[in-house]
Amino acid sequence: MKFKKKDFSISIYLSLFVVSIIIIVVFLLTISFRQILKDSLLSTAQTNSEQSVTQVLNTIENYSNDILNKMNDMTKIINESTDIVSIKEYMETMVNINEDIVSIIVYDMEGNILDYQSNAALKTNVNNNLSFDKTLFSNNRDYAITSPHVQNLFEGNYPWVVTVCQKQWSSSYDKLVYVAMDIRFVSIARYIDDVGIGEHGYCFIVNKNDDLVYHHLQQLIYLDIKDEKISEVIHYHEGNTINNGVIYTVKDVSEFDWRVVGVSYVNELVDAKAATAIKSIIVIALLVMIFAIVILFILSKKLTKPVRSLVEAMSIFEKNAVDFKYTPVKGTSEFNKLSNSFEHMVIQIQELMEKVKNEEVALRKTELKALQAQINPHFLYNTLDSIQWMCEEEKTEDAITMVGALAQLFRISISKGYELIPIEKEIQHAKNYLVIQSYRYKDQFIYNFDIDEEVLPYLCNKITIQPIIENALYHGISRMVDEGEISISVHKVGNDIIMKIKDNGVGMSEEQVQNILKKERTDSKGIGVKNVNDRIKIYFGNNYGIVVESELDVGTTITIKIPAVMEDRYSV
Repeated sequence: MKFKKKDFSISIYLSLFVVSIIIIVVFLLTISFRQILKDSLLSTAQTNSEQSVTQVLNTIENYSNDILNKMNDMTKIINESTDIVSIKEYMETMVNINEDIVSIIVYDMEGNILDYQSNAALKTNVNNNLSFDKTLFSNNRDYAITSPHVQNLFEGNYPWVVTVCQKQWSSSYDKLVYVAMDIRFVSIARYIDDVGIGEHGYCFIVNKNDDLVYHHLQQLIYLDIKDEKISEVIHYHEGNTINNGVIYTVKDVSEFDWRVVGVSYVNELVDAKAATAIKSIIVIALLVMIFAIVILFILSKKLTKPVRSLVEAMSIFEKNAVDFKYTPVKGTSEFNKLSNSFEHMVIQIQELMEKVKNEEVALRKTELKALQAQINPHFLYNTLDSIQWMCEEEKTEDAITMVGALAQLFRISISKGYELIPIEKEIQHAKNYLVIQSYRYKDQFIYNFDIDEEVLPYLCNKITIQPIIENALYHGISRMVDEGEISISVHKVGNDIIMKIKDNGVGMSEEQVQNILKKERTDSKGIGVKNVNDRIKIYFGNNYGIVVESELDVGTTITIKIPAVMEDRYSV
């Protein structure tokens, strides 16, 4: 029996040729691409590890800065106050309002307890005080920090803490003392435990004395069940170091002698992913071959011209999507649908780009509104303390005045969510702030207002003048020996409103003047001059904003320029 020989079409031959070429190319590319892929994955793994460690570092940095700020507040009171009762009350307040603070203890230079504050009773007999070690001051640092340990000075309360200790002159005791603050470490430990690098990677903390600060397998390391090579890690430079298939990522904590170390594994993050990627490439190659065979059978000269036109349109759209105007390409019914779909896609992308642009502007405004709502906690606490003191001294009228001013301050700060408020309300807000500060800084400064009545109905950004006054008090007036003076003037010049806040404080250098509007916002000093300038420019444009003029030992003048705008509807 004879079989009839079949003739294959040119499409089949062409398909076989293309498939063969694809197989050869994929094979060669797979061999050469494997090492490139591994190098890329290794770089990605190092980057991911560095990002994870940086996240932990940022958390610890924020935590350490918060600890030191609280310690600075405490030591300032101990240094300046001669009233032991007042110091005791402040220590009690610090412990009660800060759940992270377990205790505050004042020692003499021999390590004897002079005073303390905690929510538990002090033990009568302590063999080993883990919260205090004078040897930590051997390097002459202003402060010292212990490794995490169990707090063992108070009855029935044994949390895991770190102790920050600072040497400070005490006016009440008339001698040098040690101020020690036990801070809960559990929040840091919990965050470190939650951070993973890959499936098996982790982070831990060591100090520069080759001691382990925290490790999620700490007990196993102490029992020599787990080997961490801490003595090697402590000598690594900051960044990534690969040793025996392990990626070590090291970051130094700026305020403490700690190092954050990330551990990840090459075989997990690189080798396994490379193998998976190669498999994916092979699968994709097979899909490409199938797709190529199908395309070869359905391709025709009729489609060539519209295809070129569409490709050209896509190229133009890729280079300039915003201003692109699409002209539909004519062809077969199927290609007409494709052309219509592309046209629809172009319209949707352009609409989406415009939406994203508008959302970015709205987001920026929202962020600044959030910053605008900030009120310095220390200012609030100090104001309430002053009111309490006035009540205790039966200075009822003064207390009523401060309460009224504080209420108005908060009311105008909220302003029912409005960003723009009448200048009259902004002036009232500044006056309320000065009333409060005049009680706190009694006989330290005077102030005066020169306000053009014409400008009162015009609108300005909420909380514009007060941050400038705050800046003048903190950085200018408070450092003076003589009485300070703050002058506020608001006038209409042409179509603009000009506000001037002038003080006779210590002034600034030329370099400080140039940098003041470049500084980032800090939580400790309110909204700040830079934020006020940013908000003005966002709402009114780059032609408006703040100009700073200052001279050392003479004073500072800050000029605020905004357009004269009014709004029919507004209420506070």
